[in-house]
Formats: sequence, C-alpha cells, structure tokens
Amino acid sequence: MKMYGYLNEFWREKDEIFERVVKERLIEWRKEPAIVRVEKPTRIDRARSLGYKAKLGFIVVRVRVRKGGRRKPRPKMGRRPKRMGIKKISPQKSKRWTAEERANRKYPNLEVLNSYKVGEDGRYHYYEVILVDPHNPVIKNDPDINWICSSKHKGRVYRGKTSAARRKRR
Repeated sequence: MKMYGYLNEFWREKDEIFERVVKERLIEWRKEPAIVRVEKPTRIDRARSLGYKAKLGFIVVRVRVRKGGRRKPRPKMGRRPKRMGIKKISPQKSKRWTAEERANRKYPNLEVLNSYKVGEDGRYHYYEVILVDPHNPVIKNDPDINWICSSKHKGRVYRGKTSAARRKRR
C-alpha cells in the first residue's frame, strides 16, 4: 500500500491517539471564525483524490456549519400551529453543500472544486472546501484543471454542479 492508502486507512479506522488529536483540533476550531483559510489540507489524501494540487491558484478553506434542522422565523400573521412551519423543517440541501456555498460567498472570485468532511463535535460539522482561482495563469496553463476557467463553469456551486449538490439533485 502507498502513503495515501495508509492515510485513508488512518482516517477510517480511528484509534485512541487519533481520537485525542482530533478532539484537541476541534476545541481549537470551535474558537476560530466560521470560515477560515487553511494553509494545507487536513486530509491530504482526500483533497488529492478530489483534484487538489499544491500549487498557486488552489485554496483550501475550513467551514463550520451548525448541526440540526433549519431555523425559520415565526410567522407574524395568524395561522393555526400546524401551518406555522417553524419546527421539523428539513432543507433539501446537505450541510456539505451549504458549506461550499458559504465558502464561495466569502471568496466570490474563486470557484468551488469540491469538499470533504474533516470532523464534527456536538454542535458543528467541519468541512474543508477546495477553491480554485480561474484567473490565475498557473491554473490556465494546467490542462487538468483549466476547464474551470471557462465562463460556463462560473458559479457552479450555486447551480448545483459540485459533487455534494449533484448527489442532492438526483
């Protein structure tokens, strides 16, 4: 087995040391803002399998999304309690898709390539979103990723073109 295979296995079969390290990380992440740019991916094997390369134009962002159902404001006009629509509202979007959209809203000049889960605690899910700068010359010259520079891929996360969104659109 190669290095990325061992890393993948390490993330699947969690032992005591791994659990302790993850718990310490989550405590730190909880104190940070909801959207944080990360220097290197936490799960390099997963990021590489989704198209990440350690070169200019690729950016990784960690996004924190709150667990639980959707919170809607209570309607001001009168209606019976059954039709209020406050509780038990489940959105059609996954938390991962929501994380991708929030990352793209924070970095509007970049395009979302993909995302993956890095952890969860009692209150939040944590995702790392891979963003690509379509205007960077390094990206434009790379034949593997320069398809994202085309104007038809603009705003792909909002149109449901990422893998998390495609899964929900089926």
